[in-house]
Amino acid sequence: MPQFIALPAFQDNYIWMLLDEHTSQAAVVDPGDPVPVVRWLGRHPEYSLKTILITHHHRDHTGGLSAIKAATECKVYGPAEEDISGIDRRLKDGDEFRLFGSVVQVISVPGHTSGHIALFCNDAKDPWLLCGDTLFAGGCGRLFEGTPEQMHHSLQRLAALPDETRVFCAHEYTQANLRFARAVEPENKDIKVRLEVVDDLRAGGRITLPSTIGLEKLTNPFLRCDQPAVIAAASQHVGNRLEPGEQTLAAIRQWKDNF
Repeated sequence: MPQFIALPAFQDNYIWMLLDEHTSQAAVVDPGDPVPVVRWLGRHPEYSLKTILITHHHRDHTGGLSAIKAATECKVYGPAEEDISGIDRRLKDGDEFRLFGSVVQVISVPGHTSGHIALFCNDAKDPWLLCGDTLFAGGCGRLFEGTPEQMHHSLQRLAALPDETRVFCAHEYTQANLRFARAVEPENKDIKVRLEVVDDLRAGGRITLPSTIGLEKLTNPFLRCDQPAVIAAASQHVGNRLEPGEQTLAAIRQWKDNF
């Protein structure tokens, strides 16, 4: 299984680097800024970058692509349904490829963008998920191009993955997301405990990731749109009785946008 390293970028992005100690090969995920990647490779010449993985087209995820590709011999894997220059292999839902000897599955997760993909490795000992800006720790991405129906379906697909799956999202939004989750479910003790832990981590300047699918299902309101407490809170917020699922997600996404 690869080692994961978070390279901070911009104000709150993480560029995930995956390392295979057996082959001394590296992969990098959504490199919006080339500098942290090139700097890390320069300090660790024993590793060679072979793969870039892209989840969606936003500039803070693709801005470093051309510079890194020009400086290395890597191949770029990215979504087939988005306009991103420099991709060598375009990935669509259901595709599989091998990374460091493990099979990675492509999951279409539109909502944040229309062609967003997530990458899942169902390693028996350590399953992991690269989900870009679709699923966050305690939250989900804004609906820039997709619909609430699409986002709800995408999140349900991710929620169906094994509970122990480690979730590697692309931003340090956990604290703000959990403060909103607490407003939605003030009686949820799992959210209360998780927020206390995250507050402590952030006070020390530490990363709050990765999460797990199991933890998200307990504390992330966007994965809990079938729960009575979340439906009731969303209904009260909009002043209208909502149905579980996409109606509830649409209401709490709009609520979060203005929280």
